Amino acid sequence: MKIHFMVIIILFASLSPFTEGAKTIDPYKVLGVERNASQREIQKAFHKLSLQYHPDKNKNKGAQEKFAEINNAYEILSDEEKRKNYDLYGDEKGSPGFGGGDPTDHGGYTYFRSGGHGGQGSSRFTFRPDEWQNMGGQSNSKSFSFSFGNPNSHSSFGFGSFGLNDIFSNLFGGDSGAHFGGFGSSGGSQSGSRTSPKSIRAVNSQVFNKEITDRGMTWLLLSHSPTSTGSQYYESIISQVASSLEGALKVGSINCETEQSLCKDLGIYPRGSPRVFVYSYRAGGSGSLVEYTGDLDAKSLKTFCQDHLPRYSKRVDLHRFDFSTAYDERLPTVMLLSAKKDTPVIWRALSGLYRKRFIFYDVEVRDTSDFKVRELGVDVLPAVIGLLSDGEKRILRTGIVKDLKSGIEDLSNLLDSFEKKNMKVASSRAKRKEGESQSNRVPLISGSNFDSLCGESIPVCIIGIFKSYKSREKLESILSTVSQKSLSRQQARGSGHSISYTLLDGTKHPAFLNSFDRYGFKSLDSLLVAYKPRKAKYAAFTGEMTAEEIERFISSVLNGDVQFNKTRQKPTFK
Repeated sequence: MKIHFMVIIILFASLSPFTEGAKTIDPYKVLGVERNASQREIQKAFHKLSLQYHPDKNKNKGAQEKFAEINNAYEILSDEEKRKNYDLYGDEKGSPGFGGGDPTDHGGYTYFRSGGHGGQGSSRFTFRPDEWQNMGGQSNSKSFSFSFGNPNSHSSFGFGSFGLNDIFSNLFGGDSGAHFGGFGSSGGSQSGSRTSPKSIRAVNSQVFNKEITDRGMTWLLLSHSPTSTGSQYYESIISQVASSLEGALKVGSINCETEQSLCKDLGIYPRGSPRVFVYSYRAGGSGSLVEYTGDLDAKSLKTFCQDHLPRYSKRVDLHRFDFSTAYDERLPTVMLLSAKKDTPVIWRALSGLYRKRFIFYDVEVRDTSDFKVRELGVDVLPAVIGLLSDGEKRILRTGIVKDLKSGIEDLSNLLDSFEKKNMKVASSRAKRKEGESQSNRVPLISGSNFDSLCGESIPVCIIGIFKSYKSREKLESILSTVSQKSLSRQQARGSGHSISYTLLDGTKHPAFLNSFDRYGFKSLDSLLVAYKPRKAKYAAFTGEMTAEEIERFISSVLNGDVQFNKTRQKPTFK
């Protein structure tokens, strides 16, 4: 039996190096935090140490190994399951092993299967070499006592009459299927390559080309490989930023081991640790990748991302803004009125998504009592003003108070609807134009045809001046009708000279307007000028532009009932 005893002593002694060598370095000590530390405290500690020992910044000997330890510690303590396993077993995988024992075990070995030390429902395995038990039987054999269950449990089994094969069978498996100390099968604990969190989408070349390149959406991208250190911390920071900017920002993860050609083409191969990039629209019309090299914390990265959101909205001064010149004949125009000193994130995000479909403006408004704001009919901020391609203004939304994601969704629906309205207006305008007779159209005056339309051979030239598409359509329709009527002086009839009717785009020819008025009729969207080229005199009508009023004005001009003023200079085109 002495031989049996020595074999068992050797057996347990031989287990000691394995168990000690397999012990995980205490992650709490590595990060310098208490065992009851919160996730926030663990994250802050990791961030501080990872910056201190990052291989790209710290070239001292041992820095890389220390950095690996820090990352390993964070991976354990930042994962709820791994941290629980470590606290229970001293191993993040939850694999059983022999600990150093409890002082009350008198030098024995104690193994806790689950539930914590001394916890209810725990399975306790205790071996005490000094406690021999007389089991009776032949030769008065002695055995070791092993107890299972709570410390108060008396269930045990002995090795007294067991042979060595029985001992090995019970300790390391055999037919019973029992496994101890991580020997034999590993049970349910398996390790494998780490994958990105579900919240971070895997990006390949197809996704990059179809959904990222010049699509107007800002992306936050993580470049990594399976061997990159600290990936989990990078992913957690990126996820935080993505959550705070949801709707204005999307995130993706590029595995450069499986997407080698994409990483090579983009120049984003990771080094020892992952790299972070933003697909930015800040530099120009098209997007480009910009690497983030600042401190790896959520606040700093979020600021960087916000700085690289699209800037397709032009900030203007409402008091100097001329709505009559802001419209576009092809695209609808939208303006955001808000109290923000800079263009709001929500508007910048929308300006990127709709940059090819809308013209964007934004204005800082300090008080809704401002007369310019009142003129627009706005009494609540923020507000969105829409301008159709015919120059018509509409209040699209006031009092937007939703969060970023839902706000972008709501305003996207609003812009889609307004775009459809603008398409109907444009279509209706095109049909009206198509139906008009070419002979009845009023010509547009320019430098090339000025002499033939308003030269000295013309007694009176009636010029309809417009500054918006809507006012042009209205003037053209009225002048076309009036020009067909016989509204000429008797002298003009006798001489054979006719009255000329023309149109002028006031937004393109301010110098021409300055010939009549010092300020170029800047405050007016439309007006009518009766010009006498031979005498260099003019008369202006700035009243309501209706067919009746315009016809009355022209009749008064031809009858000599209107006072004419001297022009400031001869009308010219520049």
